[in-house]
Amino acid sequence: MKMFRYALVLSLLSSFLVGMSVVVAQETSVRPGINKSYQNPKVDGAVKRFESQGREIFQHREAIVEACELKPGMDVADVGAGSGLFTRLFAPKVLPEGTVFAVDIAEPFLEHIKKTCADQKVENVETVLCTPTSTKLKPKSVDLVFTCDTYHHFEFPYKTLASIRRALRPGGRLIVIDFKKEDAERPDWVNNHVRANKKTVIEEVTKAGFKLIDEPDLEMKGQYVLRFEKVKR
Repeated sequence: MKMFRYALVLSLLSSFLVGMSVVVAQETSVRPGINKSYQNPKVDGAVKRFESQGREIFQHREAIVEACELKPGMDVADVGAGSGLFTRLFAPKVLPEGTVFAVDIAEPFLEHIKKTCADQKVENVETVLCTPTSTKLKPKSVDLVFTCDTYHHFEFPYKTLASIRRALRPGGRLIVIDFKKEDAERPDWVNNHVRANKKTVIEEVTKAGFKLIDEPDLEMKGQYVLRFEKVKR
């Protein structure tokens, strides 16, 4: 009986310490200044960079959209929407009743998305200005959250993940696409710019209340794709 109580106390203490470590991590920026360049981004230059044939993500955009498994009526959040590339690709997939929320920390990007959607007569997109600690999405407002080359820009990953989890409906999914760091052939700028490798991302997202479903192989050399599902707590 004493051994059982001792084991129970150790288990509770371990859970408490894990929880405390998450809280501490939430209060500290993991990469101060990582988003400084997006305080006033040059949109034209960003569009050329994000939507060029030289970018592997752009080359595989159709396969990426397919991996999201979008259905009519779904509400989707494109977190770190940037130029709106995937926002505009998602929009027709969730018609007639679904909405795509373009979430970004930079107001100029959101204004660009509004303009391009208006020009292309895309009417089911809403923009959301987020903060370094929150997506600013309403609770239980979306079925899927999509992030592409964005996770490494989460300055407060646990706080941001908590806001994503709140925004997702029960059973909602999170898709994370980011740069590979494990490959020795990765360029120096990736290793210097990207904080977390794939293993660390999986650990952080799992700790935040998600389970890893799978890792679709889209045959991209520089990026990986992870699909998570929100779990009950």
